[in-house]
Amino acid sequence: MDLILCHTTADFDALGAAVGLTRLLPGSKIVLTGGSHPAVRDFLALHRDEYSLIERRSVNSETIRSLTVVDTQQRDRLGKAAQWLDLPNLREIIVYDHHLGQESDISATRSHISSVGATTTLIVEQLQQQQISLTPAEATVMALGIHVDTGSLTFDQSTPRDALALAWLMQQGTSLSVISNYRDPGLSLQLQQLLTEALENLEYLCLHGYTVAWVTLKTEAFVPGLSSLASELVELTEIDALILANEYLGKGDSRLTVIGRSQIPKTNLNRLFQLLGGGGHSQAASLNLRKVNSQAILKQLIDGIKAQIPHPPTARNLMSSPVRTILPETTIAEAQRILLRYGQSGLSVVNTQGQLVGIISRRDIDIALHHGFSHAPVKGYMTTNLKTITPNTTLPQIESLMVTYDIGRLPVLENEQLVGIVSRTDVLRELHQNSAELVVLSSESQSLLINQHLGLSTELQNKLAPRLWQLLTTASQEAEKRGWHLYLVGGAVRDLLLAKEASATLMIKDIDLVVDGFHKSADVGAGVELAKALQQIYPTARLEIHGAFQTAALLWHKDPELDSLWVDIATARTEFYPYPAANPEVEASSIRQDLYRRDFTINALALRLTNARAGELLDFFGGLLDLQAKQIRVLHANSFIEDPTRIYRGVRFAVRFGFHIEPQTEEFIRYAINSGVYDRTAQENSRTPALQTRLKTELKHILEAPYWKSALQLLDNLGALQCIHATLKLDVELLRQLHLLERCLRRFDLQSTLIHWEIRLEALIAHLAPQYRAKVAKNLQLPEDSIERLQNFASAQTDVMESLPKSQRPSQVVQLLREYDLPMLILIAVQSPREIRHQIWEYFTVWANVQPLLNGNDLKKLAYKPGPQYRQILDNVLAASLDGVIKDRTEAEEFLAQHYPK
Repeated sequence: MDLILCHTTADFDALGAAVGLTRLLPGSKIVLTGGSHPAVRDFLALHRDEYSLIERRSVNSETIRSLTVVDTQQRDRLGKAAQWLDLPNLREIIVYDHHLGQESDISATRSHISSVGATTTLIVEQLQQQQISLTPAEATVMALGIHVDTGSLTFDQSTPRDALALAWLMQQGTSLSVISNYRDPGLSLQLQQLLTEALENLEYLCLHGYTVAWVTLKTEAFVPGLSSLASELVELTEIDALILANEYLGKGDSRLTVIGRSQIPKTNLNRLFQLLGGGGHSQAASLNLRKVNSQAILKQLIDGIKAQIPHPPTARNLMSSPVRTILPETTIAEAQRILLRYGQSGLSVVNTQGQLVGIISRRDIDIALHHGFSHAPVKGYMTTNLKTITPNTTLPQIESLMVTYDIGRLPVLENEQLVGIVSRTDVLRELHQNSAELVVLSSESQSLLINQHLGLSTELQNKLAPRLWQLLTTASQEAEKRGWHLYLVGGAVRDLLLAKEASATLMIKDIDLVVDGFHKSADVGAGVELAKALQQIYPTARLEIHGAFQTAALLWHKDPELDSLWVDIATARTEFYPYPAANPEVEASSIRQDLYRRDFTINALALRLTNARAGELLDFFGGLLDLQAKQIRVLHANSFIEDPTRIYRGVRFAVRFGFHIEPQTEEFIRYAINSGVYDRTAQENSRTPALQTRLKTELKHILEAPYWKSALQLLDNLGALQCIHATLKLDVELLRQLHLLERCLRRFDLQSTLIHWEIRLEALIAHLAPQYRAKVAKNLQLPEDSIERLQNFASAQTDVMESLPKSQRPSQVVQLLREYDLPMLILIAVQSPREIRHQIWEYFTVWANVQPLLNGNDLKKLAYKPGPQYRQILDNVLAASLDGVIKDRTEAEEFLAQHYPK
């Protein structure tokens, strides 16, 4: 058993950290070692079943394997559970805490102690690293832990890490209404005095099960922090809506400030307050007025809230029905089996007449099992002092009962018959269903806004291996010596901004650097000059210079520190395409022009590495907003006409990142394809690299990626497969063939001797009419064996299709099929009927693996004279083995004696 221990009188930070750890340590259980804060106690009264909590008394210490202690480093804060730290059978003791400078008396095998505002933040960071998602209930209690311990990020110990953790928790579905109910920001002395006055003068009304309260406070001047006072009033009085008015004198005339709070679903204070010149949010709003009748304003607001209050859901709307029940004589073991089978947290117990007599919870069953009473009847452990409700009981009344009596399941009775049950889960689902949707809509837009305001160079340094960061630093220093600026561009910047995990390592294998020396009259060769300078500093790197574009690359291969790293270095440049699909002509230019020549806005971002504005993000074309909107947007209208490979890159990015192609960009793609420009340019020009080698490179990136099928489907939807050939369509038959191809590769290429992306491409080309196949393969400059295979595919397919059905014996099948290599037979198989395909598969799995019973050495020992006949003899022996004529060596020798006498 793996246990997570919260300190005595557990607060929200301890509980939140413990809940997060149950996701990091699957199967672990939380033990509250000695009570909890009142707010935590009330919270658990409603939410307990959402978390893996067990009682200390139900733990069998002999089964404990590991202990994880949260939010403390002191044994005496663990109560009686501290004795578990000394158990001889413990494998591990882990400590998570955010209190620095404390002397720990826990002998931990691992410690995670850091200067953050809340221990929960440390857990969130690890969840992000491991890409573990949370339920809204888990995210909410963890967010509460950070809110409470940081004063909602207002306490001095709050750090940016806490803010990032909270932002991520919001993405996971944190319920802000629950947060506002349970956090305690604290009040100033003046506000505490006003709180006392407000509590004494608060007026109430109840409507549809909701309580609305209002009060007017008169002061000599404006009081700051009234919103905190309003929140405190709502929490202390457990009201559902509040109108807090403050009358005061300002500059000789009376003024009125009104704060509104509402936890009532579907009410909208913003709309109500806007009628009087105020505003805010649906659940929180305010207004400031001068020289008004405060009582009239108050009445108008109260009447407005009353008009908005909906009829709350009732038990009939929430309950689960029919109810799974057991008899009082059911054993504890059987009850546990039922709970496990149906995933329930409790069971209703009824007598033989079907009348409710008790409820037994999972906690009751756990304790009974712990004490060895698995065969005891549940009637000895069930709760008989029941609280029940009717189908018309409202949601607020249900929630109040659950919190007041710490009840997780409320039976619904109608005419003394059990008609349903309302659980904590039913209540939480109702409470969360509105807020969770809002969180999802807002969280995606916030993640980038948080990241973009970080110091990006610092952020990059934190995410890169130190040796890699040193390389970038050295490169920037070399550029500065020459008066140039150096920028990190393209995918690395994009991935940095997309990184969702604050502490995650950014895996970079390819780095693109751009030297901007335009203001210093640097020519196109500046990138090469910088690369040569770096190669002197890093002699283990191989230097490649690409003369046509005057760019250079530094390559490391299995370096102990930089691994297999590729660094491209170019001078900022502009480019011109002499004709569509050609290679561009380039010349030195500015960084802005260099970014403008790129494909999509999300790849046209640059991070400055050189001083004095190191860390500055260059975003001239709205790439950051497109990342936020998760869309692929092209930089200019002619982009796809100039370079059709950009269509394939756009599709690849869209599928890889889960983005969508922006509508205008999609129109540009369709226009370029339907214009016929690619056919015309291919006819008019002997070299069209964007339709040849560069297109093959893009196809390689797509077809070797795990998402290749989705990418092909999107390319087909756009009509972009025409770039390969005008007749290529991803029809039902081709989809079937590709599916069969994957089965063949998994089944017959276990050692990965084939290049799978090439075989996939060959399958696409083989779907074309025979007269186009070799031409397309040559155009894409595939390897010679691929071209030859596609050129001979039609005749090979015809031969196999005609001859294989006539092959009655296995030896005939082997003789026919062994003339073709594995890729050819796979291509034939995927285009063949089931019967032909079955024979080819049988050849691969059975007959091709049959070994001859004799070999050349055996023939020599049997006194057969070496010569050309050996081949014929051995082939005939193999054929006889395949056909079952001979089964062992003795029969093989008899076969020789009969057919090849000496």
